[in-house]
Amino acid sequence: MRSLPQADPGVPDIRGPLHYLWWNARRQLPSLLGGIGFATVWWLVQALVPAVIGKGVDAVTAEDARSLVLWSLVLLGLGLLQAYTGLMRHRLAVYNWLAAAYRTVQVTARQAARLGATLPKRLSTGEVVSVGNSDIAHIGNSMDILLRGTGSIVAIVTVTVILISTSLPLGLMVLVGVPLMAVAVGPLLRPLHRRQKAQRDLTGELSTRAADIVAGLRVLRGIGGERVFADRYREESQRVRHAGVSVAGVESLLEGAQILLPGLLIAAVTGVGASFAIGGQISTGQLVAFYGYAVFLIGPMRTLTEAADKLTKGHVAARRVVRILAMEPEVSGGTGTSAGGVLRDTFSGVTLQPGTLTAVAAAAPEDAIAIADRLGRYTAGDVTFGTADLAELPIAEVRSRILVADNGARLFTGRLRDELDVRGGASDDEVRRALRAACAEDIVEALPDGLEARVAEGGREFSGGQQQRLRLARALVADPEVLILVEPTSAVDAHSEARIADRLTRARAGRTTLVCTTSPLVLDRTDHVIYVEDGRVLAEGSHRELLESSPAYAATVTRGED
Repeated sequence: MRSLPQADPGVPDIRGPLHYLWWNARRQLPSLLGGIGFATVWWLVQALVPAVIGKGVDAVTAEDARSLVLWSLVLLGLGLLQAYTGLMRHRLAVYNWLAAAYRTVQVTARQAARLGATLPKRLSTGEVVSVGNSDIAHIGNSMDILLRGTGSIVAIVTVTVILISTSLPLGLMVLVGVPLMAVAVGPLLRPLHRRQKAQRDLTGELSTRAADIVAGLRVLRGIGGERVFADRYREESQRVRHAGVSVAGVESLLEGAQILLPGLLIAAVTGVGASFAIGGQISTGQLVAFYGYAVFLIGPMRTLTEAADKLTKGHVAARRVVRILAMEPEVSGGTGTSAGGVLRDTFSGVTLQPGTLTAVAAAAPEDAIAIADRLGRYTAGDVTFGTADLAELPIAEVRSRILVADNGARLFTGRLRDELDVRGGASDDEVRRALRAACAEDIVEALPDGLEARVAEGGREFSGGQQQRLRLARALVADPEVLILVEPTSAVDAHSEARIADRLTRARAGRTTLVCTTSPLVLDRTDHVIYVEDGRVLAEGSHRELLESSPAYAATVTRGED
């Protein structure tokens, strides 16, 4: 049993879709060539069966028992060989399909992790989902069809040579008829691919719509918008259904043509062959063989049409994959070093002193988010960390030393303990202290298996407030040098918010922490508060000092209440 996927998928060739497909083929060249070899022998064995049957019929006509037994044994040997090569061809076809598909999953997943926040800005959720749902299958199919497609070409050539050597007119009929049929079904492929592309685009949009609805279901219910979005989803799903029916219409025509056209060729070859047999130009066995060849050719010819279809789809899918692989992160790192110290955003003027709990209260929430993104190096900006420019530090170092935890972070499937200790190495006591600081002990205690409980995808078994507290606990377990929290208590009640603020101060004592919030309960417990308006620092001081000295700050954090 071979292990899939491979540990290292390698560096893909992203100069174009054909280069990517060729790179994929090279990565699995031994199994690909082996599969082509078995497929070729498998087709050739089937191509020889009509000739052997014809020889047997001639032996019966001539009442030659010895020849009949001989050709019967040959037919048995061909059957056994066909069974073996067919089995091996199928095994290698499945392996090649899986290898190409999983390799694409690996390189795209690796690229998605590398792009981070850049990916959702460049591609919609539906388009990313479509790559995982359909494009990897098309790339796998393009590797799979190479086996049977190559073997079918060899089989058609072999049969044509046999036919021409036996009867030139009949051989020429087949030689001319096969390409004509391939050309005849060709015009159906273009509208098929066009309609398939339209269906895929609609499916991607529908997937994006579904993801948006699921992500905002609680909000939609709260404002009464659930029905509106459900109706909109229903309309879009009907468009996808109609697009699917349109695709099926062309596919049915293609399937019908693949049966009708070979049937006409079989009828023509059989009719002409029968007249030759009556005239004594060919024997009865040869007539039977010619009929068998005409019937056999339906298989390789349909395989060639299938190959054209799957290779075209694979090319289109590879183009979309290459588009993702060619993307570059919005920010990149350097090779510099920093001993740490003051973290400063030059644009806004926000400065974080080492070992302090600082808060940023912004008149516009998006300004605080922009500051957090610059300080965490998720967007470009003029930020210094100690004496070093943050842009000059390696991204991996920035991510290990500065953690930005916002409410867009997700909980993933798995054991809750592993979900909280994503970096590994934390003790149970450290995890439980983080849970207490985040006021999340009750969440774990309510689970039958406690920290051993399994978390569903997205943590959907938890409420919004519970998810927020678990995300905060996860950030505290990581214990980074600099922790930046964006609205960490927006979904919890006032009592829990006050307790979190008190415990956060103790949990992060001696560590640099920034909280982006306008909650008075949190602001009153920080060492230093920075008020930001229009993206720049307008005032600084303690919460109580700013309430007295800055009317704009007071209006922001009290929501205009007296």
